[in-house]
This record gives sequence, structure tokens and C-alpha cells, in this order.
Amino acid sequence: MSAHALAHSVRVATFNVSMEASNYTEKGQSVDANTLFDLLKTGEHPQIKNIAQIIQTVRPDIILLNEFDYTADQAKGIDAFQKNYLKQSQRGQAPIEYRYVYTAPVNTGINSGVDFNSNGKIDGDVGDTFGFGLYPGQYGMALLSRYPIDRASIRTFQHFLWKDMPNNLVTQIHNEKGESWYSKQAQAIFRLSSKSHWDVPINIDGQTIHILASHPTPPVFDGEEDRNGKRNHDEIRFWLDYISNNQTSTYIYDDNGATGGLGSERFILLGDLNASATEGDGHRTMMDNLLRHPNIDEHIVPQSKGGGLNQSQNSLSKYHTASWGMRADYVLPSKNGLKLVNNGVFWPSAAEPDYALVADRKTSSDHRLVWVDVKIE
Repeated sequence: MSAHALAHSVRVATFNVSMEASNYTEKGQSVDANTLFDLLKTGEHPQIKNIAQIIQTVRPDIILLNEFDYTADQAKGIDAFQKNYLKQSQRGQAPIEYRYVYTAPVNTGINSGVDFNSNGKIDGDVGDTFGFGLYPGQYGMALLSRYPIDRASIRTFQHFLWKDMPNNLVTQIHNEKGESWYSKQAQAIFRLSSKSHWDVPINIDGQTIHILASHPTPPVFDGEEDRNGKRNHDEIRFWLDYISNNQTSTYIYDDNGATGGLGSERFILLGDLNASATEGDGHRTMMDNLLRHPNIDEHIVPQSKGGGLNQSQNSLSKYHTASWGMRADYVLPSKNGLKLVNNGVFWPSAAEPDYALVADRKTSSDHRLVWVDVKIE
């Protein structure tokens, strides 16, 4: 695979890398939040080496890593991944380096101090965290770029409250008695984002692309009340409002108190959105609305040969981005200011040499790297 489809295109990717501590913990063992960071020191873990090889093969200029455990000590986290894996040749692939990195706290594993799971107890268990996580920072995000990040203009929405979204679904979550699932106390502090939402501007030869990154909660692992499904719906709706006209986005405020949406700036919206417009257990309408947004370029849908063969009886399988069978991961460029040149999903078929990198869950990840090539106009 060539580094770029055209000489002046920029390759942008998203990859849920499953690089969180429980992924490396045997069943029945307790999860140690430092597990990933210990493995990053060595440069020898086979699954992480395969992740690095995939990135070295596709060679994105900008890549979002979902499920990369967050730590405030960047040296033992994303920097160690670069130093000991990405900058080292994996099976003959050329090393790759990203001079610019952005990572920040997420809501996973942070105790709310309130009864979020409605079990009648405020005991600090995983069900009472702002986002599901066994420890703070689990399932975090990291953005790597070959181009400068405009750090002064980054907007994060980690603390945006779900109740502050007009016509939100948090007030429509009820138990079997028809009572509100979340108490008034819980609704008063419940954050919308299960991890975080980021708007990270990147300067490419004097032109700016806003990278809109997130990882909404899976719309499952709940009950008839569908609290995760409704949260996934509204986490995706947040971006729909953010990229729409100013009137639609006036309710939005970031972690620094600035209000409003993106306006007419060029953007690429990406991440593991845990939703599909056609399949799965989520609210398909909202994902369909996002894909049909007048400023989203979806005229080429990324696909792969390996995906098509993974569930050959399913006509949509070639568009899937996860081994369990759904399009969950997206890289969506704006029509305004960008021209979509090419895209794809890194999913070799069993007949191709790189198939060993995606053979099963423990080989690399249960998700596939999705990429786009765009030209700035």
C-alpha cells in the first residue's frame, strides 16, 4: 500500500487498538492500570508489535488511537509506544515517527460520587463512574500527527453535561416502574461523553483541518432502559449539532467555557463511534443522520476484501470495520475545504501476506484501521 494515493494528499486514520490493561490480563486476574505501560517499556509484546506494523504499513499522516490507556505521564504512555514500537522496524516495515501528539484525560473510571447504576448504593463501583472503566484513563484516546497541532485552539468537551443538550435522551431513561432511571442528583452532574469529545486543529502547510475525535459508549451492556443506547445516540448527536449551523450549536460549551460549534471550518470527524446506520443494536437513525449531513463526504464508503470474506453471507460485510461484524469506525471528511481522494479499511484477506496481523482478537485488535486520503482545497 502506497503512503499516499496522490502527491499532495493527506492520509488520516482511526484505529481502535485495544491497548488497555484488561486486554493483557488473564481471565480471573485483577486488572492493573499500569499493565500497558509496563509492556510499552519492553518493545517486545507481539500484539503491540503487530499494531505498530499495521500503522507502519498504512503510514497515516494523522491517526487517532482509540482504547489507548491515558496517563498524565506521557513519557511512559504514548511516547513509549512511539519510541519502542513505532520507531522500530516491525518485520521490515520502515519506522514511523509522529512529532506532534495530543492526549488528555477521559471520563472512564472517574467516580461520580452518585448512584448512576440505580442499585441503591453509592459505593464507588464501576457502575457509578462518569464513563465505564475499572480505573481512570482506561479506554483513553491519543492523537498522533506529522503536522503541527494548534494546541492553543484545542477544544475539549469532557465535562459537558448531558442535561444541557436540548431534547436530550437522559430524561427519557426509565426503569420498569416508569420512574426516571437517573435521579435529579445524578442528572445534575452526568457528563455526556463516556470518554471525551475533542476538536483538535492541525496546521497542514498553512491550512487548518479540525480533527473531531471521540469514542462513544457501546449501545449495549445495559437493560430495557437502554441507557447506553441513548447515551451513544446523544454522543453522536453532539457532533451533528457541532458541525451544523450556529443556531443549532449555541448550547454547546467546552471545558474552558467557550460556546458554540465549528461553523464553516474544514474538518475530519473520526473515531470508534460504536454505531451503524444499517446494523447493530444502536439507534441507527442518528448515525444515518450524521452520514447524510450535507457537509459530510460519504460518496466513497471504505471497504476491504478481508471484511467482505469475514461474513460472506452478509452483503454489508465488505464495509465492516470490526471482526464481530459491523461498521463501527469512521473517518468522515467535510465537503467544505476538502476533497476525498481515496479511503479503505486495513483488513487483508486470508490469501494475503498481512493476514497474520488481523487473524484473531489477540493478534492485534478486534477493530480494523480505517483511513482516508484527502486534498485540501
